[in-house]
Amino acid sequence: MKVALVHEHLAQDGGAERVTEIFLRMFPQAPLYTVVYNADKANQAFRSRDIRTSFIQHLPGGLRHYEWYLTLMPTAVESFDLSEYDLVLSSASAFAKGVITHPRARHVCYLHSPTRYLWTDTHRYIREFHHPRWVRKVLPPFLTYLRMWDTLAAARVDDFIANSRAVEQRIRKYYRRESTVIYPPVDTARFAISPQVGNYYLTGGRLVPYKRFDVAVQAFNRLGLPLKIFGDGPDLKRLQEIAKSNIEFVGRLPDTAMPDLYGQAIAFINPQEEDFGITAVEAMAAGRPVIAYAAGGALETVQPGQSGTFFDEQEWESLADTVIRFKPEQFRPAAVQQWAEQFSLERFTAAIRQYLDQAMALPSPRPLGKNDSFT
Repeated sequence: MKVALVHEHLAQDGGAERVTEIFLRMFPQAPLYTVVYNADKANQAFRSRDIRTSFIQHLPGGLRHYEWYLTLMPTAVESFDLSEYDLVLSSASAFAKGVITHPRARHVCYLHSPTRYLWTDTHRYIREFHHPRWVRKVLPPFLTYLRMWDTLAAARVDDFIANSRAVEQRIRKYYRRESTVIYPPVDTARFAISPQVGNYYLTGGRLVPYKRFDVAVQAFNRLGLPLKIFGDGPDLKRLQEIAKSNIEFVGRLPDTAMPDLYGQAIAFINPQEEDFGITAVEAMAAGRPVIAYAAGGALETVQPGQSGTFFDEQEWESLADTVIRFKPEQFRPAAVQQWAEQFSLERFTAAIRQYLDQAMALPSPRPLGKNDSFT
């Protein structure tokens, strides 16, 4: 049984990359195909693996500014020769699902979301595109082309796994396909309940505009309460410019520092609409409740009254009002932590193995050998 893994690009360290890292642990001999690989920005866990990149890796600026070649990415993923593999397992939020596989191979796609800037967020993407105005004016026709390709690419997938019920609904809406929900892995074992809680609230992750950390900054500017923000990204400078002195940016921290940072926070602020939301679950794994915007994956990961609470409008006023009314003493850290365990790494790995065994046992593009198994 020959297995290949496919991922969009290894140029950051987010939730999708964590899923791909787990796939590599499950299939240590499998090569990983990706559009570009930036070893300086990707998780160090990938450095010892068999990484195979596309031609975009070698184009001028392709490594650090791969987004310049957006319209070439369909060609890039289609250029991967996967004809020798029996199973192709892709981790996708855009192009990875579009690889071309052998007729007898099975392609299982773990989809983090139908491509956001082509479907759910396309108009906001154009408004926030950080390039000259003339580029924004000519962008829509290219997105139309990519949208048509994206629909065709989805049809090439044999089986979809959705990372939440919210994503399952989007797959049905935009691709007219059914999928099975398996929540992403969270290494809950890394976290423990802290014997003491500090005087700050916490938020953070990949600092990009669509995650709306500005809502948290504006709310805490008005409240004057301590807020710590971890992470890095293109929106960092803007957030720093609008933040007051009660807001501290702690940067991108090593994994070893995160348990204490989470565990000593009064609560974790989740102002964005996530497909799933790993950072919120990490906070709960440390026994801390979450104050989340009531949309997307948070509706599935946060249990009101047990592991957190919601604010209804993605505006600073709504968040500030919720923080004022929030009573952290009403939440038992042990109960919060127990809730988070359903999203553990072990649960994810077992669910993926079971799914793949069942998928390959179905009438498939090739006959199974009697010893084929993922367990």
